[in-house]
Amino acid sequence: MSDYTANGDLHQVKRLNKTEFFIYFALIFSLAVLPHVVGWLLQTLRHAKLPRLGPVARALKDAQAVTPMIFRG
Repeated sequence: MSDYTANGDLHQVKRLNKTEFFIYFALIFSLAVLPHVVGWLLQTLRHAKLPRLGPVARALKDAQAVTPMIFRG
């Protein structure tokens, strides 16, 4: 039988500060807005209709996907 008490602190997850997460999220979001605005305008002009997601929604989606990757071990 295995002894799981030998390395008791090995599997403990340290919780990160929410302020640090928010700072990274805001930075990634602010850097993602401008390219998405340009892409949104080009796509709107090329297809003559509005895309399903606006530039802010796309930037939010990117920031929500990228920020947790930074904090993943």
